[in-house]
Amino acid sequence: MARKKRYRKEPIDAGRMAVSQKRIFQFRKEVLVWYAANQRNLPWRKTNDPYSILISEVMLQQTQVDRVIPYYLKFIKKYPSLDALAGAQKKAILRLWSGLGFNSRAVRLKQLAAIISKSGGKLPMEEKKLRELPGIGNYTANAILAFAYNKKAPVIDTNIRRALIHRLRLPESISQQGLSRIAMRCIPENRSRIWHNALMDYGALEMTAKKTGIKPVSKQGKFKSSERQVRGQIVKILLKNPGKKPGKKPGISINALKKKFPGHVVLPIVRKMSGDGLVSIKGGRIFLG
Repeated sequence: MARKKRYRKEPIDAGRMAVSQKRIFQFRKEVLVWYAANQRNLPWRKTNDPYSILISEVMLQQTQVDRVIPYYLKFIKKYPSLDALAGAQKKAILRLWSGLGFNSRAVRLKQLAAIISKSGGKLPMEEKKLRELPGIGNYTANAILAFAYNKKAPVIDTNIRRALIHRLRLPESISQQGLSRIAMRCIPENRSRIWHNALMDYGALEMTAKKTGIKPVSKQGKFKSSERQVRGQIVKILLKNPGKKPGKKPGISINALKKKFPGHVVLPIVRKMSGDGLVSIKGGRIFLG
């Protein structure tokens, strides 16, 4: 018996779909009315400062809001500007960031701050120029444009994606490009900032995955015993051993790390960390920076 051919299901492009302007108007009203009564009180919403928005957006990448808030407040207090961050020591930044996870984000922020500090001290207002900076992809660039500059740029995280799909009756297989087109149509003129704050809260608190049944595009792996956890623990070990005590060598040997993490192949992990600018390797020992 001949096997049936299986064809890969291609994402649906919203350019071929009809979403009426009337439905979009109704959706806007629904979200904004809900937001007026249910908005979250988040510290980065109390400012339009591009630098503060940048820090919040980078911290929020793959990290829950409640975990980010105390780190954000401490970070902004310690480094209130791009110039302050550019002049800071990498170890000090990592010490403040430690525990938040994905420490390479902090390193890229330091690199970004150094670049901007040398070229005028202000974050660009154009998506292309923002994406040329370390650690800034399409989502973060659009988030800065919307939240800091109130520009009409579609910001689509997991929560916003779910709200758009559920309330506008879109197929879950819709392409990112197609969803962006519809998202752009939904943004009210001169209200991009408030609209995206509203839509984000609406998706996170009202249009939940449990309520809508809509699954995220990608799922984050388990943290316990993962490579990500090992990376974080290596940074903590190095932060505790700067080598200032008499008779104590700075850093840690690769052999010592192997003993601390017997279930992992440590050297490839350390090499990746080195490529990310987190650590350096010299003479069989690992150092921060």
